[in-house]
Amino acid sequence: MVFTDILGKSTLADYGKKIRSAPREVVFSRTLLLSAMMFATAAIPLTWDQGSASTVSSLSSFEQQFGISSKSGANSTRNFVSLVYIGDAVGAALSFFINDRIGRLWSYRLYTSVWIMGQIVAMFSPGASGLYAARIISGLGIGALSVTGTVSIVEIAPAEIRGLLTAWYSVCMGIALMTATFCVYGIEIHMGSSRLQYQVVWFSPCIFMFLWIVASFFLCESPRWLIMCGRDEEAVQTLSTLRCLPSDDARVQAEIESIHHSLQSEGHDTDSRSSFGNMISIAQETFTDLSNLRRFQQALIMYALAEFSGGNSVTNYFIPILEVAGLSGSSTHNLLLNGMYTLAKFVFSLAASFIFIDFFGRRTSLFFGITLQMVSDIYLAAFIKVLNDNNKDVPRSASEAALAAIFIHALGYSVGLLTLPYVFGGELWPNRIRSFGAAVSQTFHWLFHYAMTFALPSLLSRTNNWGAFVFFAAWCATAILYVYLLVPEIAGLSVEEIDAIFRGPWIMARRRKTIPSVLEGQEVGPKKSRDENETGTTVKASKGGGGRDSVESVA
Repeated sequence: MVFTDILGKSTLADYGKKIRSAPREVVFSRTLLLSAMMFATAAIPLTWDQGSASTVSSLSSFEQQFGISSKSGANSTRNFVSLVYIGDAVGAALSFFINDRIGRLWSYRLYTSVWIMGQIVAMFSPGASGLYAARIISGLGIGALSVTGTVSIVEIAPAEIRGLLTAWYSVCMGIALMTATFCVYGIEIHMGSSRLQYQVVWFSPCIFMFLWIVASFFLCESPRWLIMCGRDEEAVQTLSTLRCLPSDDARVQAEIESIHHSLQSEGHDTDSRSSFGNMISIAQETFTDLSNLRRFQQALIMYALAEFSGGNSVTNYFIPILEVAGLSGSSTHNLLLNGMYTLAKFVFSLAASFIFIDFFGRRTSLFFGITLQMVSDIYLAAFIKVLNDNNKDVPRSASEAALAAIFIHALGYSVGLLTLPYVFGGELWPNRIRSFGAAVSQTFHWLFHYAMTFALPSLLSRTNNWGAFVFFAAWCATAILYVYLLVPEIAGLSVEEIDAIFRGPWIMARRRKTIPSVLEGQEVGPKKSRDENETGTTVKASKGGGGRDSVESVA
């Protein structure tokens, strides 16, 4: 009964109702679904890289070629794993200046090509120096794609299924992470030791992504971007194709009019997409307005807490962490455990995104998820300390509990600090600065990711391994306090109500579930913003520089 209630209030149930009530030709448009699928694949390079980088160093051929092995501990793989995030940060920042100049399709083609180029350089690199350079090149494409993919989906999707289509991005992330890990596992079992081992890991996704580049020439550009360029007639025809409706249909005309109104309200002039003055104006508005500055601080702190809690660090260094916890075995055994971990993380993330957050709310989800992380960190710290003090002589049940704690850590991270920063990032920004704020916060997200990934091996070695988990637990405790005092529940609030929260005292924000106020002579209650569709999903995407966090499902 309880499960039925939870499922009935979930995003999945809401999507089902909207799909049944929507016009069939709009929801099941082949061009729309293929275009959305293409943009969703922008997530694949990101998590394929994360999954393969954490495991490929277990292959004997990789160790022979580059002198890097996960068997030697986290210090050996630190540069290989972390350098890509420098490229990610630069790519995310540059995308703000590129996306609106060349359009969504050409941005996708360009960034995917840059990533493929980095993969090819890595495949044929003769040594570690060339490999590190290739990692940064790949990162340029990954970071830019992480900003572009979901924004493009939002701009082409109908309101009825916009949230569902943007969720495809998260699904692709989970599938790619899991597939990359099991790909290395399969290669370890079935291929002999040669350079072809690690080359297959890097080359196989390139074939898939290249086919999508080819397919993109037969798919649709964003109507919003076309209108920004002054290409109104082409925008009408494109939207007509996406909706499988005549160009003079009332729905098509209404959507075109809505885009025009949106751009005007955001201060866009036709073909002003490359205006340097407009960019300066947006930056000034972000950093000089108190409300916007607080939004920016909120987004950055949430991303920082997500990284310092250790969620991504465990994924990036899963096999070395098994080593320090005395849980490792053969290479095949470690790779299988890593694959099961990524599978669990995928399932946990889907459950959190579609069911848990919507039923229990954002703040409750954060408290629950962070607490799970903290408890598992404390157990792992205590276990490793006892393991070190007793020369690895511990009961088998304690070791099994430690392995379970690693998976519980993934559950807590998926429910809390993995999903929620993107949710809050999507709801926080007003329309005009959403693109800039999201792009900048995403850039800092990658810098935080790099810092934590690079620092973890030193943190482990200088704190006798167990101290690193105390560090993670301390940051989880800090995150709980921060969420309790300063993170408001903003689900369902309008832009004006959110603005009122961030203009008032921060210490009172958590108490403001509804913000009745009077704006321009009209009372503002707990209604949905025009930036939300009927499913409760944030749908407004402004300039193409908007980040992943500007479009996540936020029921």
